[in-house]
Amino acid sequence: MVERVRMGILGTGRMARDFATGVREAKNIELLAIGSRSQESADRFAGEFDLPKRFAAYEQLANDPEIDLVYIATPHAMHRENSLMCLNAGKAVICEKPFAINASEASSVIERAREKG
Repeated sequence: MVERVRMGILGTGRMARDFATGVREAKNIELLAIGSRSQESADRFAGEFDLPKRFAAYEQLANDPEIDLVYIATPHAMHRENSLMCLNAGKAVICEKPFAINASEASSVIERAREKG
C-alpha cells in the first residue's frame, strides 16, 4: 500500500492553480498547504482549493513538519533558492521548469537533493 504524501505548494500563480487542480485526482497525495508572499494571496488560493494551511512566507511552508513534499511554482528566477530552502528543511521537491537558470544552479540543486536523499 502506498503511503499518503502530505503536500504544499509554493506560489499562487497559474502553474500552481493548474497543478493543484490536477493533484486533487491523485489518491495518495493530500494537498494541505499553500505558501505565498502575501497572506491575502495565500488565503484566496487556500479558499479556492480548500486547504487548511496558508502561509504568508515561503519559509513557513518549508519548515512545516506536516509537509512531506513541496511543489515549487514560484517565478523561475527563484526556483533554485526555493528548491534549496525546501531541501534544506528536509522536504522532497517537485519544481516546475526550468528548475534553474543555468547549469551551475542546476548542479547545486541536484547535489543538495542527493545529499538529502
